Amino acid sequence: MGTRDGDGSGRSGERNAGRGPADRAGAGDGDPTAQAARTGTVCPTDGPDGPDGPSPSAVERATLRLREAVPTEAAPVDADPGGPGRPDEPPRYAPAWLRLREPADAAARAHDLLDPLRIRLANLPSRADGLVVHDLGCGTGSMGRWLAPLLDGAQHWVLHDRDPYLLHFAAVGAPRSAADGSRVTVETRRGDLARLTPDALAGAGLVTASALLDVLTAEEVGTLAAACAAAGCPALLTLSVAGRVELAPAHPLDAEIAEAFNDHQRRTGLLGPDAVTSAAEAFAAHGATVRAHPSPWRLGPGEAALAEQWLRGWVGAAVEQRPELREPAGRYLEERLAACAAGELRVVVHHTDLLALCRPTGGSS
Repeated sequence: MGTRDGDGSGRSGERNAGRGPADRAGAGDGDPTAQAARTGTVCPTDGPDGPDGPSPSAVERATLRLREAVPTEAAPVDADPGGPGRPDEPPRYAPAWLRLREPADAAARAHDLLDPLRIRLANLPSRADGLVVHDLGCGTGSMGRWLAPLLDGAQHWVLHDRDPYLLHFAAVGAPRSAADGSRVTVETRRGDLARLTPDALAGAGLVTASALLDVLTAEEVGTLAAACAAAGCPALLTLSVAGRVELAPAHPLDAEIAEAFNDHQRRTGLLGPDAVTSAAEAFAAHGATVRAHPSPWRLGPGEAALAEQWLRGWVGAAVEQRPELREPAGRYLEERLAACAAGELRVVVHHTDLLALCRPTGGSS
């Protein structure tokens, strides 16, 4: 699982990363990133620390690949998808894209869902190691950097992704303290959502994900809901695209581009803009109380770099879905990019955050 964040050529966002929690393959005692994270130490890197990690070498850049299933919210392609990486290597999301979108993601997430989440967490049985949080499709770890400092108490974050490259950055950039100064530790697990089981979430107090639901199938969302319900833990699933975009000033092609983009998101059985509805139904079927709240990106002159990359991916996906749009969409993109560069464009990309309060095991919600 992962940020196809996720949200272009790949998402989030935050995921936006390959898709994939669940097994511990590649993240056990032989994983130095996981070992350092579990002890609360920082893994050294060859470049500057932080969510973007070290600058990739020419060889690394040649192996960076985005998902074959193109974008949700524009992630720029950093390299030829047919580069020299191994055929079985999981597709990768460029850390630079995930870093670019992280401030907008943080500003958009729905704080109104945090109070009901805190109430539920306060009623959980206490654990010596604190709250255990499983972050699915963690990408470079932006969800943890946002949420951990907003919650009191010791926390242990289990970061799931299919991409070991992103897992390394997530561990290095993880927060070290909670809202009240309590310790925050992390470990990494490499795996895929298809193998997510209740056993993988044993002991979990919370499951999180960012910019993930819309790049899952209905079956995968059902698997996620069933696993959370069996574990009896709440799930905070943020920044799922809602299928609505507002641009100002308006343009005659806005609606057609948006429609083509939404159709593109639903290709190959992915849920796209239908994800939140599908997830809400899946969690409710397991007896969870579900709350949803808008979490739009609001992009203006101060977010011009993000708006530019988002525009390129948004229009590119629409053209891939409807090739007859190529010429008018090309002119449209030129006009929109010019307005963006001039500080004249405003964009609202609508998302929805979802909080599912599953019934605690052995109790009622």
